[in-house]
Amino acid sequence: MALLEISRLVKAFIRPDGSEHVVINVKSFSLEEKAQMAFQGESGSGKTTFLHLIAGILKPDAGSIVIAGQEMSALSESKRDRLRATTIGYIFQTFNLLQGYTCLENVLLGMSFGPGADRAFAEALLKRVGLDNHLKHRPRQLSTGQQQRLAVARALANKPVLVLADESTGNLDHKNARKSLALIREACCENGAALLLVSHDREILSQFEKVQEFEQLNRASPEGTDP
Repeated sequence: MALLEISRLVKAFIRPDGSEHVVINVKSFSLEEKAQMAFQGESGSGKTTFLHLIAGILKPDAGSIVIAGQEMSALSESKRDRLRATTIGYIFQTFNLLQGYTCLENVLLGMSFGPGADRAFAEALLKRVGLDNHLKHRPRQLSTGQQQRLAVARALANKPVLVLADESTGNLDHKNARKSLALIREACCENGAALLLVSHDREILSQFEKVQEFEQLNRASPEGTDP
C-alpha cells in the first residue's frame, strides 16, 4: 500500500530579474509503507525543495501530495505543521537542534508538537541512539556524530510513518556516516517508518536496494520549462 503518493507536482521560484524558475516538476512518485529508498542527485538539483514540499514546509504551486491518506498540499500552513508533526520525522543536514536545550529537552520539545511529551519514550530513544549518558548535555557539548544521533532520536519522537533524511550523513566522516546510516535504517525498521533519503555520496547510496536518480524523476529544466 502506498504511504506517499505524488502527482503533477510543480514548484517555481522567482529570480531577481523577475523571471520564473521551475525547480520541481514531478509527474508521479510513490513510496510504499515501511519502504526505504534513496535519491541520488547533485547539489542544486532540487532534492531539498522536494523534501520540503513533502514535509509541508513549502507549499507547491500545483499538484498533489498525499501522505497516509491525507492531502498535505491542500492544507493551510498551520494544518500542514500539524500533519508534519504527527506523521513525518525530518533529519536535516545541519541537524537544526535547539542549542539552548539539553538532549532530553530537544526530544521532549519535538514531542510537544505531536501527541505530547512522553519522558519515558524520549529517554528510551536517546538510549537507543547511545546518548543515555548525555541526557543533560546541550548540542554544543556533543560531537558531530552525537548531534546527528540526537537528530535521529528527535525525528522518531512522534512515531512518524515517514522519515525524511536530507544529506543527513554529509557532515560525518565515512566511518561515522556508515554507522549513522545503519542506525537510521534500523530505527526506522524498529518503529515501522518508511525512509526517504537524499544524498550525493555514492558509498551511502550503495547501501540501498532502491536508488533513483533525482534528475530522472524531476523534469524541471534550468529555464523553468518542461523539456
